[in-house]
Amino acid sequence: MADYSSPPAQQQHTIQVYVGQVKQHYGFDSAIDKDAVNDRIYLSEMGLAEDTSADKEYHGGLERALHQYPAEHYSFWQQTFSPRRDTQPQFEAPGMGENISTIGMTEENVCIGDQYQWGEAVIEVSQPRLPCNNLNIRWDTKDISVQMQALSRCGWLYRVIKPGLVSHNDALIRIKRLESPTTVRQVCELFFSKPLNKVNLAIIIDMPALSPIWGDTARKRLATNIVENWNFRLLDHE
Repeated sequence: MADYSSPPAQQQHTIQVYVGQVKQHYGFDSAIDKDAVNDRIYLSEMGLAEDTSADKEYHGGLERALHQYPAEHYSFWQQTFSPRRDTQPQFEAPGMGENISTIGMTEENVCIGDQYQWGEAVIEVSQPRLPCNNLNIRWDTKDISVQMQALSRCGWLYRVIKPGLVSHNDALIRIKRLESPTTVRQVCELFFSKPLNKVNLAIIIDMPALSPIWGDTARKRLATNIVENWNFRLLDHE
């Protein structure tokens, strides 16, 4: 069993909260467009009340109950893509379909297995978010999904350890961290930069707090020496 250490008391963050309903937008069914929640809302093991997902195979569920995206990344995307077009939508939260938006929490300082008290609830970082082609369509770009994965600016997902009422007025307070933590960015680099490296894959497999599907994929790579085709997810074609 992994050892835990208590973080400093100052490890808490103010947030914005968003939920969305599935609708036809950008040419596909999705709940990527979300609205701010200003009242208390119930967080179950499956996610926030009134938040839905169109493709339940790849979105939502116990290991992907919540999506958080760093607010500071939006200025980077604005600078990256605005020179390409005469008119460009403003990159701002919750444009990546996130439920939680913060300043100060990024892939470089958030770790797999980190637990946060949020109102009555406790949530735990389970995995990086895997970007997909829907983001390209939503932002009318060819490759924001590819860049997001390559740069590890992907955000992350949570499992819910303890359900309860939550609010944007409740800070995220980190209450547990693994003794030898791995950041979200490090997981992305292990998994994507050298995807057949046996040492990297062994680290992924031995990471107890990481969502099981990541370890399963790493085992499959080791057994077959083949990397799964990312193009279907990232670009919707082979």
